[in-house]
Amino acid sequence: MTGEFDLVIRGGTVADGTGAPLREADIAVRDGKIAAVGTVPASGIEEIDAKNRLVTPGYVDIHTHYDGQATWDSRLAPSSWHGVTTVVMGNCGVGFAPVHKSDHNRLIELMEGVEDIPGAALHEGLSWNWESFGDYLDALETRAHDIDICAQLPHGALRVYVMGERGAKLEAATEDDIARMRALTTEAMRAGAIGFTTSRTLNHRTVKGDPTPSLRATQEELMGIALGMKDAGSGVFELISDFDNPDPITEFSMIRELVARSGRPLTLSLAQFGSNAHGWRGLLGMIESAARDGLPIKGQVAPRPIGLLLGLQGTLNPFSAHETFAEIRDKPLAEKVRIMRDPAFRARMLAESDAKQSHPLARRVMAFDQIFPLGDPPNYEPPKETAIAAIAAREERPAQDVAYDLLLGDEGRAFLFLPFANYTEFNLDACGEMIANANCVMGLGDGGAHVGIICDASYSTYLLTHWGRDRSHGRFDLPYLVKRQTQDTARAVGLLDRGVIAPGMKADINVIDFDRLRVEAPKMAFDLPAGGKRLLQKATGYEATIVSGKIAYRNGEATDALAGRLVRGPQRVPA
Repeated sequence: MTGEFDLVIRGGTVADGTGAPLREADIAVRDGKIAAVGTVPASGIEEIDAKNRLVTPGYVDIHTHYDGQATWDSRLAPSSWHGVTTVVMGNCGVGFAPVHKSDHNRLIELMEGVEDIPGAALHEGLSWNWESFGDYLDALETRAHDIDICAQLPHGALRVYVMGERGAKLEAATEDDIARMRALTTEAMRAGAIGFTTSRTLNHRTVKGDPTPSLRATQEELMGIALGMKDAGSGVFELISDFDNPDPITEFSMIRELVARSGRPLTLSLAQFGSNAHGWRGLLGMIESAARDGLPIKGQVAPRPIGLLLGLQGTLNPFSAHETFAEIRDKPLAEKVRIMRDPAFRARMLAESDAKQSHPLARRVMAFDQIFPLGDPPNYEPPKETAIAAIAAREERPAQDVAYDLLLGDEGRAFLFLPFANYTEFNLDACGEMIANANCVMGLGDGGAHVGIICDASYSTYLLTHWGRDRSHGRFDLPYLVKRQTQDTARAVGLLDRGVIAPGMKADINVIDFDRLRVEAPKMAFDLPAGGKRLLQKATGYEATIVSGKIAYRNGEATDALAGRLVRGPQRVPA
């Protein structure tokens, strides 16, 4: 076929990623880049009729954990099913390079514990044909992918590589250790790392329960690494912390100093936690103060609750701590459901529930005033009166009895939803404030991680549907929401060649039937190496997802195109 352009998208309603008003325009693509936007009279070898369709840049998700999956899988689902065309992985200080052969198991245990990725899948899937971070990037580059990938240098791997057992046991780094980490950081940035990540939270532990190696890293160690990025002249800093080491102000003062001396931008996780509905505003206030002082620090936020999916196929359910459930834990789902429907077994399970209330795990997964049926389509902003405890009160029966019935829904495939962040007040108003704040950037989707208990990589679709169409109040204009996960996220990590529909920019584009756009219910798949399971979640409404000018997905189904590539380091604005 002949045509002046490789692809022309005709007559779409364009949200160009800048926040500008929607406008009708054609988009022409040549050689993987956008060649023209407006009225395009010339033809394309391939054309898409986008009349009455929303056309956006491809989304840039800056918080994923595909570090293992990207080495064995060309398709980075579920993110690539949700309009994402670039992912940034290696977050939270966990990853697989640099590494000595003797530490392969240690890094797998860390990833399995922190990110709930099955160790058996990692043992079978990882080839380990690398040592340095540059070697790891080379290994990633040997496989084509459906979308672009960017990798960050993880503190856990770096610390263990330099310090060995001392690093794993949280010993303080010596001057020589810090000098070595600084040099390796510079080397990694120059090889193509997009940034460096670290974790300072007690919630991150290995599968054996040991703290993450970076938990107590000193300011001197972190400064050495930050200066390694300064030496390279590139790199973003991603951090998660409990902000109580020793206190929030001291911790944040250290962060300010890291950014001020290195000149490198930093994002840190920000969410509403626990019973303190407004505690997150204190941290955001410090971020805003830093911004006024010219320090590039942003809070990385989610547009919905971060929550656990409890089910018979998942890692946890309300009866996980019960000895009665242990009898059937490892049985096939159909057998599990058959046994649970037996009245005698049910009576034993429910009789045990009262005795289990003091068990730490049971207290969490049986907090029925905070647990909801997820439903299909899934409801991520469920009213308080739909909690299992409220249902039980209306029906005048025990809450665990209601939960038992709900778990058996869809032949045991149903999920219950337990929000643990961003839902203290049983609404998403706090998320709305974060979305609206220019000092926040969208993230925390964790694509590729928490595969048996969390599935938040669909947030990119949810941001548009819930906050741009379905919510009864507090909605945002679509151009703003598109900008928040295209131009804003791309710029946050130095990817200036994408995230905007304009001539010269990378041709990463979504064509969306916005009226039909929705997040589907999560499903459990068993397709990881070694038969490992993972939660997957599809979307309806993406008519085309285009990567470097090639249609990677058409009506939600994969094509033969694998135009995704490893992105080495920051990218400049096209000339």
